[in-house]
Amino acid sequence: MPINDNIAGVRQRIVSAASRAGGDPNEIALMAVTKTQPAEHIREAYTAGIRLFGENRVQEFAGKAPVLTDLKDAEWHLIGHLQTNKAGKAAELFSAVDSVDSLRLAEKLNASARELGSKLPVLIEINIGGETAKSGVAPGSDELERLLLAALQLEQLQFRGLMSIPPFADDPQQSRPYFRRLRELRDQIAARKLEKISMNVLSMGMSHDFEVAIEEGTTCIRVGTAIFGERNKK
Repeated sequence: MPINDNIAGVRQRIVSAASRAGGDPNEIALMAVTKTQPAEHIREAYTAGIRLFGENRVQEFAGKAPVLTDLKDAEWHLIGHLQTNKAGKAAELFSAVDSVDSLRLAEKLNASARELGSKLPVLIEINIGGETAKSGVAPGSDELERLLLAALQLEQLQFRGLMSIPPFADDPQQSRPYFRRLRELRDQIAARKLEKISMNVLSMGMSHDFEVAIEEGTTCIRVGTAIFGERNKK
């Protein structure tokens, strides 16, 4: 099925899920995850109305970015794990980094954004399932607290919310308690009214479980397979 038809189908599913939850579908951002996708597929998604794109690797996007510079109003977000030694390149390439998982990385991104003379929106990645193979800050950890309290000194970063990937399960309903826990954590942080910390963005939900995420309050879903089809395994 063509990419534009897939996007139309995803948008309809967003409307249906938002209706069930009593929410506004227009308040849910659709991010197309373009990991391993060639530039022509990204262009197809752009032509179909997508403006928000998520990439997993700095190096991969660095190879694609030069041929996509004409997509002037596209936003490019890094959603994959970022090593601190690539923070400078990430700050240069991306509109936002949605996978900040340590104070050290935040400090590196802040320094890089300062050198570029720019402000960099970021999300804090939470390892909501406590999986050792996944990146992210543990909920309630000292590292999360350090990150939140340091935001005032990280003047080039704009902390906008939380991102997470729950443990994978074939049944999307099994993601629900993790989504709920992330939303509750977001609400707890927001209630503290910390200076320079906004909790407006809750990035959770992917191709197989985004409808459950919508029912649990996501503001941004990250969809790859449902738009582009199954990725070729490399």
